[in-house]
Amino acid sequence: MTINKLIQTFLKSDHIVFTYIRSTAASLGSAVTDLGTRILLYSVFLTALPEFYRSNISVATGAIIGGVVNCIINYKFTFHADGQSIKAVSVKFLICWAGNLLLNMYGTTLLVMPLSRWEVLLNLGITNEQIFAITTFGVAVLVSIFWNFTVQKYFVYRPNRFDAFAIRLVDALDIFHHREKK
Repeated sequence: MTINKLIQTFLKSDHIVFTYIRSTAASLGSAVTDLGTRILLYSVFLTALPEFYRSNISVATGAIIGGVVNCIINYKFTFHADGQSIKAVSVKFLICWAGNLLLNMYGTTLLVMPLSRWEVLLNLGITNEQIFAITTFGVAVLVSIFWNFTVQKYFVYRPNRFDAFAIRLVDALDIFHHREKK
């Protein structure tokens, strides 16, 4: 197999391994966008704001822009969803993104709380910061595989019965509509 054929197989194949690798690449791209946006806003554009607002606005904006980038890359590159309703995909992606946020927040917190009091770990010299770092990374990996990838592959970027409701919801909120001038 030539290198060109191998690349084309990777880019076009719907085999779960290739799809997962593309999904991981999309996640990396959106994470770089998210973190880059956070750092740029925090370090360059929002320096006049008080710390609380500067930090929160930077993190929230980075997360939103990273999410949009992830949705677009996955739509075009990862799951080959061209032709799917952008309205439906947007609503379904928001559901997936909200689930990701909640699972990461509460999964990390629910594990860190007991582990940070576990005498065995503390006696080994493992600090609460290390416990948090390991736990947040582990939870993020599990959520990425078992929630994000699965929900995106089988729900977000596939047509299903939820699409009609999602489209009606977007239309009712008047999102993506351009009103004609009278």
